[in-house]
Amino acid sequence: MNVDKAKKRIAKQVKKGFKGYPQITLEYFGKSADCATEVAIRFTLEEGAEVQEERFASETDVRENEVIQSALIKIIDRADASSVMEIDGVSII
Repeated sequence: MNVDKAKKRIAKQVKKGFKGYPQITLEYFGKSADCATEVAIRFTLEEGAEVQEERFASETDVRENEVIQSALIKIIDRADASSVMEIDGVSII
């Protein structure tokens, strides 16, 4: 899947807001606010349930990495997530 298409699909899911569980949360990390070299995707099945987390890293910006963005879409689809949330900006590591 092309990176722009993947980013648009993720943005469309995020725009819907909280619609209940299961919930996916995306958070980007990097050494500066301009370049996110890591992304954490967190899955919560129901309120109060243990959060499962998976991380992907890249030498370049993960937001522009086609493989990682496609993987995020597949995880969201397979989890049948009702809500997709995204932490704004890039958290500094």
